[in-house]
Amino acid sequence: MPIKIPDDLPASRVLEEEGVMVMRETDAVRQDIRPLRIGLLNLMPNKIKTETQLARLIGSTPLQVELTLVRLTDHVSRHTSADHMAAFYRPWDEVRAERFDGFIITGAPVERLAYAEVTYWDELCRILDWSQTHVHRSFNICWAAQAALFHHYGIEKYELPEKASGVFPHQNLAPNSPFMKGFSDDIAIPVSRWTELRREDILRAGGLEILAESEVTGPCLVHDPRHHALHMFNHLEYDTKTLADEYFRDSQAPGGAKLPFNYFPGDDPARKPANVWRSHGHLLFGNWVNEMYQTTPYDIDEIGRA
Repeated sequence: MPIKIPDDLPASRVLEEEGVMVMRETDAVRQDIRPLRIGLLNLMPNKIKTETQLARLIGSTPLQVELTLVRLTDHVSRHTSADHMAAFYRPWDEVRAERFDGFIITGAPVERLAYAEVTYWDELCRILDWSQTHVHRSFNICWAAQAALFHHYGIEKYELPEKASGVFPHQNLAPNSPFMKGFSDDIAIPVSRWTELRREDILRAGGLEILAESEVTGPCLVHDPRHHALHMFNHLEYDTKTLADEYFRDSQAPGGAKLPFNYFPGDDPARKPANVWRSHGHLLFGNWVNEMYQTTPYDIDEIGRA
């Protein structure tokens, strides 16, 4: 089944060229079926690239998904045109009375700031609390995953001596988890962050399960049953060239940038990297959508009422 997104969203053309089934709004209304409603709170600067990456993954399952793009109410994006935001994004204050089968919150380039210093921290905390009554399953990525675990459990983040960047080997710690179904024992996963959460702090909080972990970069994926959430610190949604784009951007900053680990063939930035994580990205999001579908109420208004 296809993903239902706005007719003119730039991601539509990209996904159709890749063979992802896209259903136009005008066609979706003719089907007598309840699609899964998934909201995406996109905190990344390049919103078009991020919405395309995530729509690609949630649109590759056998289920019909209706994607709602959400923005912070008062925060103004400096990197995406106002026309795009006005055409495709709804402020959270406008959707807060609605219910969603799934809700995704992306990372943001603020991880080196203390949480209280982030200008939209108070609103994000309200959104995390709202997700407990209006969302069936949450998926928090990178900084949003760290922020959620700090908000719910007080788990601190620690700044790394240098940016963790590259494609690192990870171990599947929970092959019996419904979210890890079909995963290999070893998984190559893109990492791009300046901070980390530590294993001992996560386990000390109680009730959290680490599903995937790297010996080099630490915990990667955490299941949080109490808050019906997955917390992913890394980036299975990344395109093949995303780490390259970040490297070339960071190279222009004072001090330059270290080559991403295990990414460019022969550590030569002139050579095209190979995408060795794509299948696991589809698996993870497919498993998350399937678990959501298996457990969500048929009447969407019943979400959060139990």
